[in-house]
Amino acid sequence: MFRLRQRMQSLISKSLHNSRQLEFPISQPLLHKFIRISAEPKSNTLVNAICDSLRRGLNWDTLSNQFSSVELNDYIVEKVLLELKEPIDAKRALGFFHWSAQRKSHQHNLWSYCVTIHVLVRARLLIDARVLIESVLKKHADDDSGFSVVDSLLDTYNVTDSTPLVFDLLVQTYGKMRIFEVAFDVCRRLEEHGFSLSLISFNTLIHVVTKSDQNYLVWSIYEHMLQKRRYPNEVTIRTLISALCKEGKLQTYVDMLDRIHGKRCAPSVIVNTSLVFRIMEEGRIGEGVVLLKRMLQKHMILDTIAYSLIVYARAKMGNLDSAREVYEDMLKRGFSANSYLYTTFIGACCRDGKIEEANCLMQEMENAGLKPYNETFNLLIEGCAKANRVEESLSYCKKMMGRGFLPSCSAFNEMIEKLCEVGDANQANAMLTLLLDKGFVANEITYSQLIAGYAKEGDIQEVLKLYYEMEYKSISPALPVFASLIRILCQCDKLEEADKYFRIMKNRSLVPSVDIYEAMITSHFEKGYKTKALHLYNEMVSEGLKPSASYFYDPILEGG
Repeated sequence: MFRLRQRMQSLISKSLHNSRQLEFPISQPLLHKFIRISAEPKSNTLVNAICDSLRRGLNWDTLSNQFSSVELNDYIVEKVLLELKEPIDAKRALGFFHWSAQRKSHQHNLWSYCVTIHVLVRARLLIDARVLIESVLKKHADDDSGFSVVDSLLDTYNVTDSTPLVFDLLVQTYGKMRIFEVAFDVCRRLEEHGFSLSLISFNTLIHVVTKSDQNYLVWSIYEHMLQKRRYPNEVTIRTLISALCKEGKLQTYVDMLDRIHGKRCAPSVIVNTSLVFRIMEEGRIGEGVVLLKRMLQKHMILDTIAYSLIVYARAKMGNLDSAREVYEDMLKRGFSANSYLYTTFIGACCRDGKIEEANCLMQEMENAGLKPYNETFNLLIEGCAKANRVEESLSYCKKMMGRGFLPSCSAFNEMIEKLCEVGDANQANAMLTLLLDKGFVANEITYSQLIAGYAKEGDIQEVLKLYYEMEYKSISPALPVFASLIRILCQCDKLEEADKYFRIMKNRSLVPSVDIYEAMITSHFEKGYKTKALHLYNEMVSEGLKPSASYFYDPILEGG
């Protein structure tokens, strides 16, 4: 074949050189096309000979001897594979693919891989097809786009009279190889070309992703499934329940639905509610409502749950009037109010600073025989604290503890911050002691608020006690803790102790703030340690920090 092409190129070149009547150039692509067409009769003869030999069952050694002088190229390989594309010849096509791969002069390109895969899938030789798919994916793992294999399979789909099953196997193989995000991208790429994966493929992909640390992708795939109207079966639901368990969120959604519906819901309802809720929590309210309505039409979620989630969505958007309209419509249709809806409205009122209205809703809720739960109390504790209604916040916290609940760390921290601001650090500390005995887990902010409160009151013993408690519990003090601690030590003329914690702070890679430097500089200067004060001043400036009142340090500089 190579000699034939050389001969043809020579003849055409001579013809072009000798003919003075030709006044236009012949392009290279046209020249190659002409060569290929001219070479086709001989190639076709060779293709037929190879196919006949394969159909006669000749082994590889015989084939190699018979065609030892043949130099295989992509064109011949393509023609043979297409000639053997029918299911009856599929094993021969696979044999030829492997035989030709052994020839030193030939390496398979992506096209020949994909044609062979199509042929095998069409003949239902799925084990062989999976092996070849995995092989080609590994071979092209470094492709920038990630779509080279799927695009080639799409390009060769019609010429091989293939079946959509090939794309299911492709995505399943991506999943097996743990290339999850590319698998999902390929899934969407296929849909752009009119191909949708089977439910088995979606289930396989969800299952393998659940085994990884990419749980967020599980829910993206499930959401995509529903958007494309590919609805789940028992296998899907079982896998997604496992995903919720792995996230530690199953009980959260079970409790939410118990409050809304009043009794335990089916696993499918739990899964679908969790998907809609997390979409809304991401701020994609519109998408969540659209999906919710589709679920309702398909009886994938209960009416009371749908109403409650729509009320929640509108309240989250800040449209409280609209949320109330949906709620009133729900009541008119014969559905009952529930503790989840009351808590939703209480939360909205607290965020808007409408504490009186929130208190009324709490009373109305209890009068209706509905039980407030931990989130209800947390919203009220935090809302009252932010509105500077500290006594009410404290009252709700005590009431909550009396009913066996513990406040969230954020709600409790908001409350003790306000208690410390009004000079009642002892009350805040006493509440913390009670909570710790019941299993409450305080964080760095909790201790920081209390330390700041005691520092404000000048109680150095309590400040140090809380600092040591943090260290004992392996809670790393942040900058605000050191700021409170160093300031009060400076105020109490305990400069050696202040220097000690100043060094500890810097050893922990915490950069002192301006107020810490100023407290240290002022104290050292007032004690007559001008050299130390000047050193601290220069250090502060070298850190790029600006004194809050630079004129104050003129005496230091002059003294230096």
